[in-house]
Amino acid sequence: MARLKETLLTLVWLVNKSQIQDQELQVLLKLRQSWQDPSSLDHWVASNSSSHCAWPEIKCQEGLITELNLVNLNINYSIPLFICDLKNLTKLNLSYNNIPGEFPTVLYNCSKLVYLDLSQNYFEGLIPSDIDRMADLQALILAANSFSFDVPASVARLRRLRILHLYMSEYNGTYHEEIFGLSNLEELSLGYNDKFVPSQLPQNFTALKKLRFFSMPQMNLFGRILETVSDMEALEHLDLGKNPLTGEIPGSIFALRNLSELYVYKTNVSGSIPQAVSAANLSVIDLSLNNLMGNIPEVFGQLKNLYSSNLEFNQLSGGIPEHVASLPALSDIRLSNNNISGTIPLDFGKFSPLRRFEVAFNNLTGAFPEQLCHGGTLFGLAAMDNNLSGELPGSLGNCSTLLLVMLNNNGFTGNVPAGLWMSRNLTALLLSGNGLTGELPKELSPKLNRIEMSNNKFFGKIPSMMSSWRNLVVFDASNNLLSGTVPAELTVLPSLTTLLLGQNKLSGNLPTDIVSWKSLTTLDLSHNKISGPIPSKIGLLPVLTQLDLSDNQLSGLIPPEFGQLNLNRLNLSSNRLSGPIPAILENAAYDVSFLNNLGLCASNSFMRINVCSTQSRRSSKTNLTLIVILAIAAAMCVLLVVLFMIRASRKNRDWFDSTPKLTPFQSLNFTESNILSGLKEPNVIGSGGSGKVYRIVVNPSGHTVAVKRILNNRKLDEKLEKQFVAEVEILGNIKHLHIVKLLCSISCENSKLLVYDYMENSSLDHWLHKKNRLSPVSGVSNNMILDWPKRLQIALGAAKGLCYMHNEFKEKIADFGLARMLAKPGEAVSMTVVAGSFGSLAPVNEKIDVYSFEIVLSELTTGREAHDGNEDMGLAEWAYFHFDQGKPISDVIDEEIRDNSSLDQISNVFKLGIFCTAKLPSTRPTMKEVVQMLLKCSDPHYDVEKKFQHNLDAAPLLGNSK
Repeated sequence: MARLKETLLTLVWLVNKSQIQDQELQVLLKLRQSWQDPSSLDHWVASNSSSHCAWPEIKCQEGLITELNLVNLNINYSIPLFICDLKNLTKLNLSYNNIPGEFPTVLYNCSKLVYLDLSQNYFEGLIPSDIDRMADLQALILAANSFSFDVPASVARLRRLRILHLYMSEYNGTYHEEIFGLSNLEELSLGYNDKFVPSQLPQNFTALKKLRFFSMPQMNLFGRILETVSDMEALEHLDLGKNPLTGEIPGSIFALRNLSELYVYKTNVSGSIPQAVSAANLSVIDLSLNNLMGNIPEVFGQLKNLYSSNLEFNQLSGGIPEHVASLPALSDIRLSNNNISGTIPLDFGKFSPLRRFEVAFNNLTGAFPEQLCHGGTLFGLAAMDNNLSGELPGSLGNCSTLLLVMLNNNGFTGNVPAGLWMSRNLTALLLSGNGLTGELPKELSPKLNRIEMSNNKFFGKIPSMMSSWRNLVVFDASNNLLSGTVPAELTVLPSLTTLLLGQNKLSGNLPTDIVSWKSLTTLDLSHNKISGPIPSKIGLLPVLTQLDLSDNQLSGLIPPEFGQLNLNRLNLSSNRLSGPIPAILENAAYDVSFLNNLGLCASNSFMRINVCSTQSRRSSKTNLTLIVILAIAAAMCVLLVVLFMIRASRKNRDWFDSTPKLTPFQSLNFTESNILSGLKEPNVIGSGGSGKVYRIVVNPSGHTVAVKRILNNRKLDEKLEKQFVAEVEILGNIKHLHIVKLLCSISCENSKLLVYDYMENSSLDHWLHKKNRLSPVSGVSNNMILDWPKRLQIALGAAKGLCYMHNEFKEKIADFGLARMLAKPGEAVSMTVVAGSFGSLAPVNEKIDVYSFEIVLSELTTGREAHDGNEDMGLAEWAYFHFDQGKPISDVIDEEIRDNSSLDQISNVFKLGIFCTAKLPSTRPTMKEVVQMLLKCSDPHYDVEKKFQHNLDAAPLLGNSK
């Protein structure tokens, strides 16, 4: 009878179990449906052939579901309430998905849940204050979401927690110290939440006796690390990096018996490395980016389990302990950027499989270890900027695992090991600044993209087989003893951006058929013996910005194609060139680019070479009578000029209340009196909040200048006066094709004049906007239309000018502010654009310039004026809202350039302008990036929007948010 009863109970249990299994299957199918049937769950279908317990995301015990591991399945929808109908669910892992919303309190109904991982999703808002309702939780992993505000005290009431990961969210409040009273914790990770209110390390954190993993980097922690850290008996991993901690590293840390990993990098910890390290069983030490001083302790050589040691970026001195090189587990040794001296122990690599060996930027001397790659695992080698000497170890030629070799700026001699050039994984080889010799190899590693070997003694010809160097991006072999010609095969390298072969013994003609240099930005062949004509196709290289062919024997004309280049630097001096300089290159930016070419001439004297003339020279015999007549006439002219200047000076005394001071920045053919006499209302061509702009003819030859007059009714204090003088001097020294030239300044106590070259083509506003198409000088109507290619060149030229300002002068110019410093207190300031200059010469900073440049791009693409958005907003905001509402860009393109063949280009430029006004200045492109994107916009497959996809939600700047 008892056996029958037992059998009946078993049957009932089996029936119930079958029913539960069916119910669980239906929950899973319903779950898939609620998540819109993601393709990653296509195999979740009812089947008679197998149980759902066999699905890879499911784990069962006795046929019932206990675990759901739904990791990285591209789930985009919230967690439904019925998920807790899986009554036996103990573990739920939904990490690495796209689940939105607040913390899913529906999980409170999963009564048996002990493990919950919601990391790497899009949860936001508060962690609920009643989260302790999940009382059985042993693991709570909420990292890498957008939870904000405080970590609630209720987390500390989850008394069974063993794992708590809350790192990398948006918390901007506090965390409760009660968390450090969770006595069962084995892992605690709160790091990378730098918006937490600054706090000290809690006094009670060392009471966590079971804690193995403790991570609180980048948490705004300050104060000292407690000596009682040694009380944490189980601790294996300690990370307190990227905090403003102070004081010395407690020696008790190194006495932790189980500690295998220590990170206190990027803190303000100072002092020396304690000798107590000898008691540790450490396998990883990272003390980088501190202010540690003193020697590396000899006891480091006793850490038999040490496989990674990072002490870089400190102030350590003395030598490298000899026994460190013999540690059997050592794989990663980084000592760069210290003051370490002496020799490198020669046993490095002999007894352990080294992977990284970095000792750069120290004072090391002597030979290099021979057996660094003995274990066949070395991939990173950096020893640049030391005083190492001798030959490079031959074993490096057999080290096929090398990725990066940086040995530049030492005293190495002899040949480069032959196999090193061909090391199959090598990507960069930096050997510059040594005494190395030998010939260049005929073949290179297929992955090698950067070779720097300048300032050595390499000799022989550049191999004609170098067409096999297909992936080379940078090749710098300048200042060597290379001879022969520049081989035509060099010109077919498609990825080359930088080619530096200056200061060698190259000769012969340059290749004329430049096939593949589409990416070349820098070409330097200076100080060689190259002869023949300059190939015209150099002028067709699309992105070339720096060209130096100086100190050669080049002859013939400068190719007219050079006028199509947009060069930041050009040097053709000291050759045998002849004929006129292309008109577009007659620019102050290139005034020293053509020196010592006796046959060259220019139409302007400021180019510092002969002025071109089409008239034959007269006989050397001169009529004496004519000389006398001319002398008398000249004397009369001088007298008239003097009288005129006196009169003009008197007439303009009302402009200045003290003697004006002229500061020249170029060779001038006028005086301050010529300028002062032209400060008349009929000569005004523009105005702004700081003053007016005048067009003035300064001499009988018709030379015309633009004068910006900055008015002020208060005397500058000494500091501002010095700042004004210093900044104007910088402006005066700028020489660039796309920046108008400042000729001089004239100043007194209450007024300043800035004298620029006058640009005959007037301002962009004059040409672009229909209602302004009257010449500001003659009043004659102008019917010329700026087509799209011209507008694109204007944008590119302006961008290059700003890029030059930012990159060349960024360390000298933080804020020109000339008009701003002269303005009256409380007075609004606007900088007037000098006619023809197209762009402000006074950037407040790069990101504001980028914002302002958006207006230029919007004007060029829409034809509207800067203030012409609508009645509520300016052009920048109007352009953004048009784009944000998804309206067609073609609707706002200027009808005069609305050509189907250019619509993609114009749309790209319009969108580039939108991204220049991103809400966060840090997310706007740099002017260098703007230049690059303008160059690419003619590519029909290029879409600027893809580059800034992550910024599409960034609104334009409004009000004072700049």
